[in-house]
Amino acid sequence: MTEQNLDLLSINTIKLLSVDSVEKAKSGHPGAPMGAATMAYVLWKDFLKHNPENPSWINRDRFILSPGHASALLYSLLHLTGYGVRIEDLMEFRQLGSKTPGHPELDVTPGVEVTTGPLGQGFANGVGMAIAETKLAQDFNTTENNIIDHYTYGIVSDGDLQEGVASEAASLAGTLKLHKLIYLYDSNNISIEGNTDLSFTESVADRFSAYGWQVIGPIDGSNIEEINKAITEAKKSTTKPSLVICKTQIGSGSPNKSGKASAHGEPLGSDEVILTKQELNWEYENPFTVPQAVEQHFANITKTGIKSENDWNDQVEAYKVQHPDEYSKLMEQIQGQLPQGWDSELSSLFNSETSSMATRESSGIVINNISKNIPGLLGGSADLAPSTKTNLNDYTDYNSDNRSGRNFHFGVREHAMGSIANGIALHKGLIPFTSTFLVFSDYMKPSIRLAALMNQKVIFVFTHDSIGVGEDGPTHQPIEHLAALRSIPNLTVIRPADSIETVAAWKTAINHTTGPTALILSRQSLPNLGNSTDSDISNACKGGYLLKSTDNEPKVTIIATGSEVHLGVEVGELLKTNDISCNVVSMPSWELFDQQSEEYRNLVIPESSLKVSIEAASTFGWTKYVGKDGISIGIDTFGASAPGQTLFTHFGFEAKKIHDTIISNL
Repeated sequence: MTEQNLDLLSINTIKLLSVDSVEKAKSGHPGAPMGAATMAYVLWKDFLKHNPENPSWINRDRFILSPGHASALLYSLLHLTGYGVRIEDLMEFRQLGSKTPGHPELDVTPGVEVTTGPLGQGFANGVGMAIAETKLAQDFNTTENNIIDHYTYGIVSDGDLQEGVASEAASLAGTLKLHKLIYLYDSNNISIEGNTDLSFTESVADRFSAYGWQVIGPIDGSNIEEINKAITEAKKSTTKPSLVICKTQIGSGSPNKSGKASAHGEPLGSDEVILTKQELNWEYENPFTVPQAVEQHFANITKTGIKSENDWNDQVEAYKVQHPDEYSKLMEQIQGQLPQGWDSELSSLFNSETSSMATRESSGIVINNISKNIPGLLGGSADLAPSTKTNLNDYTDYNSDNRSGRNFHFGVREHAMGSIANGIALHKGLIPFTSTFLVFSDYMKPSIRLAALMNQKVIFVFTHDSIGVGEDGPTHQPIEHLAALRSIPNLTVIRPADSIETVAAWKTAINHTTGPTALILSRQSLPNLGNSTDSDISNACKGGYLLKSTDNEPKVTIIATGSEVHLGVEVGELLKTNDISCNVVSMPSWELFDQQSEEYRNLVIPESSLKVSIEAASTFGWTKYVGKDGISIGIDTFGASAPGQTLFTHFGFEAKKIHDTIISNL
């Protein structure tokens, strides 16, 4: 068989495995896999450096399928290249518990680098991966040995490029000159509603050129030689990321659905499958057939990847001998291990004599201490570092001329900031943090949700956490945002009450390895309510603890978070003057508290007492702790523009008023 015929047979195998998967499931998207099969084949055959026997090899090239609805394409490639995705797995496409879910999911399917599906997210994740590659390369490569040296490739779609998050990320990628980032644009001009001319007539080439990208094409996305030449050209760039515009036809090979919106999100249908196989001169009757020649061809391709890692391992052995300390640090970072004693100074940062300060300021002190001991910690803000106090003072800025920097300037791009941080975490070797005002977490919600879904260690810092923002008014005063963040599964939300709890919050976030953490910090100064001892920090790490307790059985249990904890203490003192026994609970984190034993939780919040929550935010969800007969003091309207303390008074956050409310309910 000639090389040309083998290439064509391999491409048709990818197409028809995808078609058969969708057809058997009676659900899915056959059109994009059929249209993009050629470009994916060329990339995986001739360029992608990877080893199916070790999917987590740190120096592999990353591949992102940003239009995750085309998952059947990726699963077909993973099967053919030996990633442990069996034919039986393709037959279980979109079924409960299978390795082949409707959209690619990290840690479900071997070889999937990132969970994609929400369009634009994969595009932005790739920018983060490319950033991580440059940072680790700068920190650990030597003139003799480039042990971190790989590309980030992706397939992106018309839909991806319409999403704002992709535009944000593309703009920053161009500014940062991430030349090892190469995306193949599957430009088929079709979306669910019809031709993209309905809503998308811009010149993508001009837009990306303006962003500072190298734009190649349009080329014929079904021409192997053109695709090969374009990717080769893209790899020559040393100053720009590359977008290769590939003109394709959705549903390519289907006689009646090719080029039509109907090929996008529904099976071709049994009759059309037969016609498609005839059109492609497919001589195999049974579905899910992989011709022996194709099987052997991909086995040979896989051997190339295995050799790539073996050659790299030889490099690493030399590096290990020449630079043992750097090797140990790199392995430590890649494996997610924390340096011994990284938190040894935390308990001495603050004490009961420490002046009142905003928790954003406490956080700034903590993060600067931690950064000295954890070289992989880096991050920045959406143009707000002076306000969020997240600048790492002893370190430089990361930019196109300085890959060693640890301070990132994401610009006013909250959504991309979150997605890029996810990509940095996905790459492994670094711990990313982001920061902005809590009210702008709305802009980041999809990225935060995906970080939680993918179990990624990303630290989201949110300051200006309440009406305490003051004069900026209701547009900048978060109300429903705490409830929204707490509703995200696997996201740990921590709202510390003072400097000591802020230490506990950061310690928890750094130690947490199975999901993201959101730190919720105040703009206004808050008094310290405890001592910065290991015991106090440990208590706060439990998510909820007795801050003030009565000697008697409490008639009232006050539960407060963040800036309202000291108010809860004041209310408790007023109740005490009326001989009403009261416990005050600081609850910086619902999620951490819920992880404690039932015995501990019942000790902290006795069932028999009247339970009262105090939080300058929506009361939504507090019934979980106060019960149907309890009291929730909060804000269920938007805020207003006035000095912060004026607003607290206006919205009823006064000790005497809360005291009277409690008395009336006893």
